[in-house]
Amino acid sequence: MNAMTHADAFPSSEKFDREAERVLRRLSEQGACLAVAEGMEMAVIVREVAGGETLRTGTVESAVAEAMALRDWIASGTSGRVLRYRITGPGRAALKAYLAHTENATARAAHDDDTPDRRTRYAAESPLVMLARRKDKSGERFLEDAQVRAGERLREDFEIAAMAGIPEGGWESLLVVTPTGDVTARGSEGALARVSAALADLGPGLGDVVLRVCCKLEGLETVEQRMGWAARSGKIVLRIGLQRLERHYAEHGVKGGGLIG
Repeated sequence: MNAMTHADAFPSSEKFDREAERVLRRLSEQGACLAVAEGMEMAVIVREVAGGETLRTGTVESAVAEAMALRDWIASGTSGRVLRYRITGPGRAALKAYLAHTENATARAAHDDDTPDRRTRYAAESPLVMLARRKDKSGERFLEDAQVRAGERLREDFEIAAMAGIPEGGWESLLVVTPTGDVTARGSEGALARVSAALADLGPGLGDVVLRVCCKLEGLETVEQRMGWAARSGKIVLRIGLQRLERHYAEHGVKGGGLIG
């Protein structure tokens, strides 16, 4: 693993587990890989999209990626200055175990709170990725690449922000509060500020759907049931929300999910 930074100590078990689940979930998506450049502190998760472009869907510390490779959860079949790692069979097994643990923890929390409807099934592939492959009656893709990039960018910031815990009042509170914080800051602080600014711009309704589908990875049917909407109406609201999110990033100079060559 010549392209990875050889740290003296690997991340703590808690941090590694949290990051590994996030990265493995991303790498399980069709066309996804982990790009690692020699001497870089951060590795980049990318996914091939239509037109031969590459969509950035996340980042991770190279030390975390190295630890995953040493566990044989990811492997590279390439050589050169930039290595591209893909998920392996053992990696998929590890992801399955992580997802089962997360789902069990969610089920226990729902049981303790006596609110079974709060249970959510976790799938390796995100609802946005699955929806991005769908086409309408005319054969056109239901979502444009720019809309998918915007949703992926929000999810990336959400996952980074979530490492610091759930904000006071919950994520839904960000839909109605005045955004604060420096959106240019690095780490979880900046990520939370960007999520807050984006959701406040979308507001209730559009923001609810985008948050649930792109960030919390809830399926559209689940969202429609929670919101009390008619069947198949959720994807229309989601597309409108993603169009608004795309415009938000364009107006604020933040490119949704940037493209990498």
